[in-house]
Amino acid sequence: MAATSANYPGARSRVMINALGLLKRRRFLPLFTTQFLGAFNDNLFKTSMVLFATYEIFADETQESFFNALSAALFILPFFLLSALAGQLADTMDKARIIRIVKTVEIAIMAVGTAGLMLARTGAVTLPLVLMLAAVTGLGVHSTFFGPIKYAILPQHLDEDDVLGGTGLVEAGTYLSILLGTIVAGFVYRSTALVAVLTIAVALLGWLTARAVPPAPRLGPKLALDLNPLRASWRLISGTMHIPRLFLAICAISFFWTIGSVLIIVFPPLVKNVLTADASVASLVLAVFSIGVAIGSVVINLLLRGQISARYSPASVIAMGGAVLAFRWVVGRWAPAPPGHLFDMVGFLHQPHAALVLLALLGVAVFGGMFVVPLYAFLTTTVTKDHTARTVAANNVVNAGAMTIGSVVVAAITAMGVTPSQLLLVVAGMCVISAWIAQRLHRACD
Repeated sequence: MAATSANYPGARSRVMINALGLLKRRRFLPLFTTQFLGAFNDNLFKTSMVLFATYEIFADETQESFFNALSAALFILPFFLLSALAGQLADTMDKARIIRIVKTVEIAIMAVGTAGLMLARTGAVTLPLVLMLAAVTGLGVHSTFFGPIKYAILPQHLDEDDVLGGTGLVEAGTYLSILLGTIVAGFVYRSTALVAVLTIAVALLGWLTARAVPPAPRLGPKLALDLNPLRASWRLISGTMHIPRLFLAICAISFFWTIGSVLIIVFPPLVKNVLTADASVASLVLAVFSIGVAIGSVVINLLLRGQISARYSPASVIAMGGAVLAFRWVVGRWAPAPPGHLFDMVGFLHQPHAALVLLALLGVAVFGGMFVVPLYAFLTTTVTKDHTARTVAANNVVNAGAMTIGSVVVAAITAMGVTPSQLLLVVAGMCVISAWIAQRLHRACD
C-alpha cells in the first residue's frame, strides 16, 4: 500500500488532479458514467416513490415510517440472498459483460416501477404499492450484481497508486448522482408520467455507456458456482472474514451503512412531521446529505494523499456522531408551521434555525464520507485481484444483514411509538461502536 505522492508543498492538490485525471481514461470513464447514471436512476425512482407515498397516499406518520422501512428492507434483501452468487459470477466471468446484462434488466425494472406510480395516480392503492415495492426489490437485485463489480474492476483497470483515487471518485460520483436524483425527484414526483419517461430514458442511456466499458475477464480459474444462497453466503463470509483487516473493515462498513439506512428512513417523516415542511424540503435534506458524502470522499483522498489507511476513520465517525447529536438538538428547537400548513423550501430557509439544521446535516455526511472511503479501498487491495469481487460480495452480504436488521428494528420500534428524533440517539451510539472498530483496524494495519 504505497503512497502516491511525496511530502512537498502541493502534493495533496497533485493527488486530487491525478485522481480527476482518471475521468479522461477509457478504462475508467465508461464505468464511472454507468455507475453515475445507475445511482441517479435508482435514487430518482426510490425518492419519487417515497415522496409520492408520504405526501400523496398515506396520511399517518406511523404508516409513512413503516412503508419507508419496508421499502428499505426489500431493497436490501437481495444483497443478503444473492451477493455470494454475484461475487462468484464477477470473479469467473467478464465483468464488463455482467454490467451490460444488468443494465438491460434495469430497463424492465423501471417499467414495472413506473407502472405502479402511474396506477397509484388513478386512486388505486394495493396493486400500485405491490408494483412499486417489486421494482424496489428489483433495483436491489440490480445493485447486488453491479456492486461487487464497480469496486472489483478498479484494481484490474487501474494502477495500484490510482485505486484509492478511483474508489473516491466512484463514491463521490455516486453521491453526486444521488444528489441530482433527489433534487429531480422533489420536482417531478407528482407527475408520474414524467418520472416514467425520465427513469426509462436514463436506463437506456446507462445501457449505452455500459457497452463502452472495456473487457475485464477473469484472472483466476473458473469457479464452480454454488447456487445455494445460504451455503454460498456462509462459505463466502467464512472464506473472507478470517483475515483480520477484512473482518474489521467489513464490520466498520456494515455499521456505517446501517447508520445510513436508519437516517434515510428517518428523514422524510422527520421533515414532514417535525420540521413541518413539504416534499421539496425532504429532497433538500437528502440532497445535502448526498453532497456531503461526496465532499467527504474528496477530502479524505486529499488528507491521505492516495495512501490506503484508516488513520482518520475513528475521528471521522466520532465527529459524525457529534454532528448527529447537533442535528437532533437543532431539530428539537424547531418552531413548527401553523396547523394544516407545511413550509415550502423558501419558507423553510427563512426559518431562524434552518441554516443550523442544514449545517449539522452536512457535517454528518462529510464525516461519514471521510470514514467509509478508505475502508472500501482496503477491500480491493488486501486480496489478490481474482478474489476482489468475492471480497466485496462478502462485504455486501454482511452489510445487507446488518441493514436488514436495522430496517426491521426501525419498523418495529417505530410501530411502538419511538419518534424519528429519538432514533437519532441510536445513530449517535452506533457511531461510537464504529469508531472502536475503525481504531482496531488502524492498529491492525500499523
